[in-house]
Amino acid sequence: MAVKLPIYMDHQATTPLDPRVLDAMLPYFTEKFGNAASRNHEFGWKAEEAVENARAQIARLINASPKEIIFTSGATESDNLALKGAADAYRDKGAHIITQVTEHRAVLDSSKRLEKSSFAVTYLPVDADGRVQPDDIRRAITPATILISIMYANNEIGVLQPIEEIGKIAKGHGVLFHVDAVQAAGTIPLDVQRDGIDLLSLSAHKIYGPKGIGALYVRRKDPRVQISAMMDGGGHERGLRSGTLNVPGIVGFGKACEICRIEMPQENERLRALRDRLKDAITSRLEGVSVHGSIAHRLPHNLNIGFTGVEGEALLMGISDVAVSTGSACTSAHIEPSYVLKALGVDDDLAHSSIRFGLGRFNTAEEVDYVAGRVVETVQRLRELSPLCEPAKPRSIS
Repeated sequence: MAVKLPIYMDHQATTPLDPRVLDAMLPYFTEKFGNAASRNHEFGWKAEEAVENARAQIARLINASPKEIIFTSGATESDNLALKGAADAYRDKGAHIITQVTEHRAVLDSSKRLEKSSFAVTYLPVDADGRVQPDDIRRAITPATILISIMYANNEIGVLQPIEEIGKIAKGHGVLFHVDAVQAAGTIPLDVQRDGIDLLSLSAHKIYGPKGIGALYVRRKDPRVQISAMMDGGGHERGLRSGTLNVPGIVGFGKACEICRIEMPQENERLRALRDRLKDAITSRLEGVSVHGSIAHRLPHNLNIGFTGVEGEALLMGISDVAVSTGSACTSAHIEPSYVLKALGVDDDLAHSSIRFGLGRFNTAEEVDYVAGRVVETVQRLRELSPLCEPAKPRSIS
């Protein structure tokens, strides 16, 4: 069976809009175009009804109450609102935040900004598998600690953090727990109650929804979390995020969450099989290949591989009919090696040679086989152009 080119395998960067999501959104661009804050006529009522339905769909995905879902423009805003909003609201209680070095830039840069406002931030290391150690978090907590922020799944290497264990530590010390769940939501089961999560960031365009819409879960009881608004004007979203609501985007976000919740079990099994098929097809035919990050604790659709003796950008050019990435889409314009891979102890040369494959809902086994063949062929050709290249043994993975 012939494959259609180009092939998209960069689903950690963004996902295509599911046609079912588009169908749900379309009426809200035309006949149902009302402002959800317009309470005086039917156009506004229908828009508000659609927003509340979507709020419930999103809440069900993470086992939350609809009233705990605050809409934002995306995950970057959600991360900013969580960290800066909590820091401002709890400044009188303390001025210490704990995070880890492989967080998304939205968390790291927000933390750096807070450091300029007299907050102390502890950036914990990760092990060679890319996981933070719960004992390190426990030891880092001080009487001044008000917030722990740890991402659920890494956007480059797909590694899952021990969120439930960290949540118990945070709860036991009376510290708020924020989780960037952008890569995990819709891919693995999330439960803010089970995991003791107080604030959780979400984004629609990572789960086959539209771009430009995200959400922040804010716990309402046990404890009732307070955050300060970062945007004023109109008092929308319980006063936490003012601005006219993006009704079509919100409707699409809700529909995307509903589809993920229903189809997640079988989709995870399918994606894991495709990911392992791709990994085995590459590693069985090439030496000097390293899989970065834990395989046991990993998103089912992520694969990050380094190829000794090959420059990542040259490999991308060699497989130009396949859309993959050398790292995070948010930092891919930088020529420095990935800070995530360096945190794992990967040397600069191997980090520069690394490619992130992100499989998705519409990828097929035929596409996986084609991509594996193109990668193997291109790596072999590039290595032949560098006769001094002597492939190293793969790094051990767990």
